[in-house]
Amino acid sequence: MSDSKPGLAKRLDIIKPSPSIAANAMVAELQSQGREIINFTLGEPDLDTPSHILEAAKEAMYHGDTHYTPSLGTIALRQAIVEKLSRDNQLDYDISEVVVGTGGKHVIYHAFAATLNPGNEVIVPTPYWVSYPDIALLNEATPVFIETSPDNGFKLTPEQLDKAITPNTKWVVLNSPNNPSGAVYSSSELTAIADVLRRHPHVWILSDEIYEHFVYAPAEHISPLNVAPDLRDRTLILNGVSKGYAMTGWRIGFGAGPRHLIVAIGKLISQTTTCPSSVSQAAAVAAFSGDQTPISQMREKYQNRRDLVHARLSSVDGISCHSPDGAFYIYLDVSGLLGCSAPNGSILSSDDDVVAYFLESAGVAMVSGKAYGQSPFIRVSFASSEAVLERGCDAILKACQALSR
Repeated sequence: MSDSKPGLAKRLDIIKPSPSIAANAMVAELQSQGREIINFTLGEPDLDTPSHILEAAKEAMYHGDTHYTPSLGTIALRQAIVEKLSRDNQLDYDISEVVVGTGGKHVIYHAFAATLNPGNEVIVPTPYWVSYPDIALLNEATPVFIETSPDNGFKLTPEQLDKAITPNTKWVVLNSPNNPSGAVYSSSELTAIADVLRRHPHVWILSDEIYEHFVYAPAEHISPLNVAPDLRDRTLILNGVSKGYAMTGWRIGFGAGPRHLIVAIGKLISQTTTCPSSVSQAAAVAAFSGDQTPISQMREKYQNRRDLVHARLSSVDGISCHSPDGAFYIYLDVSGLLGCSAPNGSILSSDDDVVAYFLESAGVAMVSGKAYGQSPFIRVSFASSEAVLERGCDAILKACQALSR
């Protein structure tokens, strides 16, 4: 039976609000009630947008750059993206093969809307960023989940991919560095996946590279097209300024792909949001074309934070975790806490229970692995200051010590 309220579309029944956004909203509500909550839910940098980017936005505003732009994005920004792809990724694109969206999610939604038909399938390895399956569902496709293993770093294997592909498969989603696991695919791993995809020419590749700048040595970021340039005509590279330049609120993402797909996405944007913010686009030009030093400074901060959180939490009884190669999350395995009794007598039976326990007893908010398609895990964002991370880890340790086994 439909749960839709009168007047609302039935398609709303098949999706849920973003769990990470919902978790952060809950934190804000608790904090408004006077509770002190350590927030490890949000997937956004706690650092400020670099000053030269702010200056570019200010300059754009005062010089009248406050009007509609082309639906695909300004020529200046698309050219800056072309130059960024060449400089950072050794990939050659023309500005006609680039579209700018109101965030990366916006580009994914329109790419799926432009290509998916009822009955199509989208392969999504787990754990996954929460929006991939719901965006597929909204466009009348079926998400097909492939469960990866912590034993190989939560990475899709070529054997798993080959087995999952059917005549109905339209897209396979590759997210490296991965949210929430921090997995980063190597050149050899991407080569093996590309070998499978060559045998299935009807399958498109969505390469979500939004965390590319936060990869920790000896790992390195590699795009699938670096090892398989022959797949270019069915690959969409997804990226933006949100993570690498601490610009989540500016809402600028981009897609680079085959010209006919880019034109189709632009057609949809022209009838939905018209264009991204002109001021945000001017700021993004400065981000991609200006001083790149802030990126390396942020990466160093995040690596130090990763090492701190991993060292502290991996030693907690009942918790285990891999040290991620990228992004700014640690994916905790909390299977060792299941079956434990909380001081109030309740039994922790799932990762949802563990998240609720940490929130109530320790004042630490996180997101359960269930939201990312794989349990019993918890995603911890380390995009917070070291002092906050220390406090949070101390609180988690104390809460775990209070459990009865």
